[in-house]
Amino acid sequence: MGAMMSVLLGLALVALLAHPLVRRFSRDAFFGFAAVLAAAFVALLVISLPVFQGAVIVESLPWVPQLDLTLTLRLDVLSALFALLVTGAGALVLLYCSRYFDEGEAGLPRFAAVFMGFATSMLGLVLADDVYLLFIFWEATTIFSFLLIGHVTRLRTSNAAALQALIVTTLGGLAMLVGFVLLSHNAGSSLLSDIVATPISGPVATTAVYLVLAGALSKSAIFPFHFWLPGAMAAPTPVSAYLHAAAMVKAGVYLIARIMPGFGDVVGVRETLVILGAVTMLNGGIRALKQFDIKLIVAHGTVSQLGLLVMVFGVGDPRASFAGLVLLFAHALAKAPLFLAVGVIDHATGTRDLRRLSGVGREFPLLTVITAVAAASMSGLPPFLGFVAKEAAFTELLEIRETLPIAGLAFWVAAIGSALTVAYMVRFLWGAFARKPGVADCGIGHRPRFVSLAVPGVFVALTLLGGLFAPALDPLFQATITGTATPEHLALWHGVTVALGASIAVIVSGVILGALISRPSFTFATVPDRFSASHAYWVVTHRVDTLAVRVTSLTQRGSLPFYLAVILIVLVLAVGGTLLATSEWPGQWEIVSSPVQIPIAIVMIVAAIASLRARTRFQSVVLVGLTGYGMAAIFAMHGAPDLALTQALVETVTMIAFVLVIRRLPQRIGSPPSKRVRWVRVLIGVSVGLVLGAVAVIALGSRIAEPISLQIPEMAYLGGHGSNAVNVMLVDIRGWDTMGELSVILAAATGVASLVFLNTRADLRPKLSRRDARSQAQQHLQQVADPNHPASRVSWLLAGRQLNPARRSIILEVVVRLIFHALIILSVYLLLTGHNTPGGGFAAGLVAGLALVARYLAGGRHELGATVPLDAGRILGTGLGLAVTMALLPMFFGQAALASAWVDVDLGPFGTLPLVTSTLFDIGVYLVVFGLILDVLRSLGAEIDEHEEAEATAFEEEVNRS
Repeated sequence: MGAMMSVLLGLALVALLAHPLVRRFSRDAFFGFAAVLAAAFVALLVISLPVFQGAVIVESLPWVPQLDLTLTLRLDVLSALFALLVTGAGALVLLYCSRYFDEGEAGLPRFAAVFMGFATSMLGLVLADDVYLLFIFWEATTIFSFLLIGHVTRLRTSNAAALQALIVTTLGGLAMLVGFVLLSHNAGSSLLSDIVATPISGPVATTAVYLVLAGALSKSAIFPFHFWLPGAMAAPTPVSAYLHAAAMVKAGVYLIARIMPGFGDVVGVRETLVILGAVTMLNGGIRALKQFDIKLIVAHGTVSQLGLLVMVFGVGDPRASFAGLVLLFAHALAKAPLFLAVGVIDHATGTRDLRRLSGVGREFPLLTVITAVAAASMSGLPPFLGFVAKEAAFTELLEIRETLPIAGLAFWVAAIGSALTVAYMVRFLWGAFARKPGVADCGIGHRPRFVSLAVPGVFVALTLLGGLFAPALDPLFQATITGTATPEHLALWHGVTVALGASIAVIVSGVILGALISRPSFTFATVPDRFSASHAYWVVTHRVDTLAVRVTSLTQRGSLPFYLAVILIVLVLAVGGTLLATSEWPGQWEIVSSPVQIPIAIVMIVAAIASLRARTRFQSVVLVGLTGYGMAAIFAMHGAPDLALTQALVETVTMIAFVLVIRRLPQRIGSPPSKRVRWVRVLIGVSVGLVLGAVAVIALGSRIAEPISLQIPEMAYLGGHGSNAVNVMLVDIRGWDTMGELSVILAAATGVASLVFLNTRADLRPKLSRRDARSQAQQHLQQVADPNHPASRVSWLLAGRQLNPARRSIILEVVVRLIFHALIILSVYLLLTGHNTPGGGFAAGLVAGLALVARYLAGGRHELGATVPLDAGRILGTGLGLAVTMALLPMFFGQAALASAWVDVDLGPFGTLPLVTSTLFDIGVYLVVFGLILDVLRSLGAEIDEHEEAEATAFEEEVNRS
């Protein structure tokens, strides 16, 4: 495993451990997380040293070899710079988090885990070379950002903003995925480096590129997707500082920078990016000037700067991309401390409204200096990195416009937008720190800690050093240039140039504009909200919700017969229409293969028809179960003992579950349907039967070659070391299917429990201790043998004494006590021998579950709790965890997932004992099935019993009071 993959896996592991660590160490755990990301930064810096000298590092791990898909990571100069930004900025923001949040704040463990997960996903995004792996990380950042933005779950604004960001960026991501599919399919490679190096052309390429750009533009909040980013400011300040200044929103810009060298000449791409970036920059700058919330000033400023970045990269010239990359880093280093400063002010004063903020600068002089430096860099003032970056952008755009006229438009918009940047930075500094006439100085509730000032101080120190030592940074950014382009070198002073004159004009006009709009008497002309993109989004989502409600009211009528009728009618029409169009009917028909099938079929048919005419629910359940037992008999006749055993056990458990449910329903089935409805149901049933019968006939008669099933017994023995082909298929050949089915069982158990349990699914009833149970069991025979024993009630069960005497059956107690241990031993036997004889984990789990059913029926919920004092959810989780572990364990030995290994142990006169690793997987299946039955008994059985007793007690108390 390569170094980059090791870094990613290490961060992923820390993300998994973050929740328990924060629960244990509270906010101090963020120091550790910051150290981890700092270590990742150092590791990536060391790995990148050859890259900055011209090398390219590629790490690849086979993913889906059949589709030629690999987990490929690629480190070149561009990805190295972004990786260092992601880890470095992340480490500083996590350090800030250690004192931003209150001790023991609600949701802090979840926040830490999600933040680390986001940082890992963002790092994977910039390192991924396979487009499908890139898409996975891309969508992971979307999910994690959704959780981070909605961190304060009690606020509707946070939830709405998180959902808005999720919807917009997810739709863009899905469009991007389609573009990736088109590009990789037509390019013959899924590696982004190959796709860009040898770009395809034509209508497919044009369509694909615009789809990819849709994802990039939505991620970076470019018009018309710009509205989600200001709303996302409902997130905590560290989230804004990291996701929306240094990480997530830069993902779209990163992708544009990646694909422009190969697809910049696609028709309309340059014009689209420059125009959309220009609209975004101007719109964001103007909206920033109108805000009264200082965090929204910075947020709309972020949108504006993202427009500038997209516009510069969208020119599609390597020299402009060089300047855009410097701008990107200058923006991250300046914007992050602005957000962090807003967090300090908000915590200290309890407000972000500039109309209420006054005298903060006098209270926090160091914070004022730090923020002023960050604002100066954002405004493009020397000697900061922001000035160097703006100079580089102006210089390159002016030079490129001679060959690409669109660069001229970009220059003028960049100049105007930069003037707006200076203006809203002036307004921000005045609003946050100045003393305002007629406004009382803010009360300071919390003084900022050292860390809260040190972290933004590091950012601004870097932007100052970046400006002063710009020539030292020049080789790093120059290394990103491809081809023969030679951009101007980075420096604070290039002499008297047109770019310098533009910078001076921008600063002077911006300061004047900022001073004008900062006057208390200044009023803004407002545009009605109905013309905004955000309002359009809410209108669209409201219409979609209304349509969904109407469609749901038509289709989801709350009638199970209606749902089944629709499903079955669609089945008949779809499959029946296909059958009518086929001519592949068999030439010979074999109605029965054994005379015994005829009486079994008659019994099943009679039971099915009788179930339709049943008047009680219990009667209908028994009759339906009879058809299942008939099917088990047919399986047994055809040489399928495993299927027969499993079918019989499943039918038994299902009938018991039905009986537990119908206890709470009226004994008799409701009023019979009308004659018309009955005939409709008959018609649907007959049609389904005929269609499925025809399908079976055609499927069985259309075989023209020997079935592969003839080779399965040999394959099972040679590949899985088992003689029972059915069990080997379940735990080895089709192990992934079985694991999926286990997940479904777990979900079903959770669903059943959630419908029944009021608070928690855990069994909190008092348990009979094992010592008391053993002592009670030792006294049973003595009590029963002594007819003169004074005890009036003799119990054959562990908790039998707690059972209502009216519900006791001594015969049933004796029988259950005699057969319970035999059933458990039988289940273990079926589990351990199922690899070579009929049985296996599924059937064994059902047998053990039936033993529990017997204990419950005989002794009630107390007996069930005394028999298995363990929580059903933990048994389910342990079983699934064991199955997953046995699936993944072979991969650590260089084998495929779920690969089996075995050893035959010679026991001398007792024969040979085969030990197969898949048996451990089967034990996981056993535990899941056993846990499911226990969960069903506790939810549909014990919990409902308790509800009934509580209702009876309440009714009796009500009667007594009345």
